[in-house]
Amino acid sequence: MNQAKSTASSAISRPQPLAGVRVIDLTQVMAGPYCTMLLADMGADVIKVEPPNTGDQTRGAMGFKMKGDDSLGFMNLNRNKRSITLNLKSEAGRAVLLRLVEQADILVENYRPGVMQRLGLGYDTLREINPGLVYASISGFGQSGPWSQRPGYDLMAQAMSGVMSVTGHPGGPPVKAGVPVADIGCALFATYAVLSAYIGKTRGGDGQFIDASLFDSAMAFSVWDISEYWGTGKVPTPLGTANRMSAPYQAVEASDGYFVMGATNNKLWKLLCDTIGRPELLDDARFKDIASRLANREILIEELEQTFRTRTRAEWTEALLQAGIPAGPMQSYPEAFESEHARHRAMRLDIAHPVEGSIPNIGFAVKLSGTPQQVRMPPPLLGEHTQSVLAELGIQSAELEQLQASGAFA
Repeated sequence: MNQAKSTASSAISRPQPLAGVRVIDLTQVMAGPYCTMLLADMGADVIKVEPPNTGDQTRGAMGFKMKGDDSLGFMNLNRNKRSITLNLKSEAGRAVLLRLVEQADILVENYRPGVMQRLGLGYDTLREINPGLVYASISGFGQSGPWSQRPGYDLMAQAMSGVMSVTGHPGGPPVKAGVPVADIGCALFATYAVLSAYIGKTRGGDGQFIDASLFDSAMAFSVWDISEYWGTGKVPTPLGTANRMSAPYQAVEASDGYFVMGATNNKLWKLLCDTIGRPELLDDARFKDIASRLANREILIEELEQTFRTRTRAEWTEALLQAGIPAGPMQSYPEAFESEHARHRAMRLDIAHPVEGSIPNIGFAVKLSGTPQQVRMPPPLLGEHTQSVLAELGIQSAELEQLQASGAFA
């Protein structure tokens, strides 16, 4: 199913939720661009302001290069945006940005804390120009605090927030989450904050400043783990695929590999024992209730895997699902994206690109019934929309030449 073509051509009965909202995107790499892409997917006019010549670092420095200069990673973070180039180190470039800010609703930036202030583009300066501006700063460790000036990367945030301390298998070396949970989590929290602040502004308030960080976002994911520590004083450690609140709830071995399953309450536990033909486990004192099963998790899994190893993953998954017990196969990314369900959910988009032809994109993670998201524009070429955006500001050829000579774009 070519979701990009179907969404682009579908008739929308009313404007998308953020239609008419203008966002200035001063971000690079992942957390910031992901945040602004989410806003763009909901209809916002996102103007991506990039450094001349190089542009966003992910255009060429993040691998997965295609025929042109841009990477597939960039393509999956920047659809539905317009790109202009501005040299913010020049007075002329900053002057153009200030004119953009006058017409903007939201600005998102992810420079290291203090850089925007040194450029004369901090929140206190810009709110004088536009009191309604919602200004979001995304950084590794936040705008204040003893670590605020440290370089902020997903790896550091996972390690320093505690996330890495509970990831992997017991006794094993440090392991980060396979996907950049601090980056993506920060993008999601920042988007939620931006939209909340924007709604507040539309109800009669001014704009405001949002301080979002990878570190804080990663810590916000620690609900079960820190609850265990605060409740028991026991420092959480890695559990592999297991869960510290429920057992059995993890990957288990069948005759041909692993699948995942969960019997997280007493009703499901009884169903599981009946389904796998092990009723004697119900009378075993070691497994009599949730607390006992948690305390004896390793022995419990050994007992269950004695039975699970007698049949295949597919057979057990089907049997458990038929009985009403949560279960599923472990899938690689190709298996996941090519699955019947992912195709039905349109989790791959194929977007027409002026240089690359058809390019794959991850589909929309949520679906809106009345105003479905659309791929209105492919990921932009570097500076593709500079002249058209400047024309919207009333900058015509003579002034454009003057700005060019003043170093606004180089």
